[in-house]
Amino acid sequence: MSRVSAETQPQEETEYRVSTLELFFDLVFVFTITQLTGTLADDTSPLGFGQIVIMLFVILWMYFGYVWLTNAVAPDTTVRRLLLMVGMGGFLVIALAIPNAFEAAGPAFGIGYLIVNLVHSGLFISAGGPGSAAAMARLAPFNLGSAALVLVGGFMPSTWRAVAWTAAVVLMVASPYVNRRHGEFRIRPAHFVERHGLVVIVALGESIIAIGIGAAGLPLGLDLVIAALLGLTLVYQLWWCYFGRAQDTRAEHSLAAMPAPERARAALSAFGWAHAPMLLGVVVVAVGVKKTIGHATDHLYLSGALALGGGAALFLIGQVVFRALLRIGTVKWRVIAVVASLATVPIGLWLAIAQVAALVLVFGALLVVEDKLRA
Repeated sequence: MSRVSAETQPQEETEYRVSTLELFFDLVFVFTITQLTGTLADDTSPLGFGQIVIMLFVILWMYFGYVWLTNAVAPDTTVRRLLLMVGMGGFLVIALAIPNAFEAAGPAFGIGYLIVNLVHSGLFISAGGPGSAAAMARLAPFNLGSAALVLVGGFMPSTWRAVAWTAAVVLMVASPYVNRRHGEFRIRPAHFVERHGLVVIVALGESIIAIGIGAAGLPLGLDLVIAALLGLTLVYQLWWCYFGRAQDTRAEHSLAAMPAPERARAALSAFGWAHAPMLLGVVVVAVGVKKTIGHATDHLYLSGALALGGGAALFLIGQVVFRALLRIGTVKWRVIAVVASLATVPIGLWLAIAQVAALVLVFGALLVVEDKLRA
């Protein structure tokens, strides 16, 4: 086979399953999502939402970076496991700092983020294999540059801190396009897809926790039970949108069929950029559910109604992009569902539980229509 034709063939990689250490690593991400949700629930103003978006994107860049790391470097030696634990410790510091990250805990957030970056770059470059290690060596200066912005910003006043951290996000987003050699990363499709699916499961789990937190200390009446069950149904429907009809398996097959450079670009776009609004949407929905549980028969304030309708819409937007990039399903009905989700906001301003019920109907209709069309 000629060199040109060989380069266009999908690259066969030795597959392995997600390890129990990676699942243990995800426990910190559970706490991170809990902290982000709680912080947003305490301050649903535009400023509070903006701060959550900045922190989430900063955290997701490196959290997804660790997914790429363990996809290339199996945590199968003592040194690798210990370094992953150091990175886990850095993420824990970041999570602890989230509620006051724009106040006194800014330096801790920056220091934790620098630790996470140093472990990621060092382990990737030293053990990632010829192609991935070389690609990471060119990407590491951008990652460390963004980490420096986060660290320095942590010592600045809150306004300048937001500017520095936003600049870090811009640098992260721009880095794969400034350094166009990211196609050299080797992707193991089965592990990669499973790992991102587990991240989504972790985020959805926070929505279940939000139901329990919202119900804490309240009398267990019929309205509370109905609101909780509707919230659970909505979370299940989000799960079905992501995993139903073997969408994750189809995503894996789509990645596996691609040549190596295209596979890496698709992994960045579909599992990076598309997953960010999905995860943000889950966090925002969790806030809306939490506020609804305690006020099921009351009206929601605009912030709470927007959290429910807007969070569902954000999740669906990520789904539309994800499916379109991997060409694994139609997107027409999910686009319509985005509009329908936003249209439920006025319902929440009238009655909280009615908006959750309306969203359950929107997602139920979406899934039924797609199921019939696929059949």
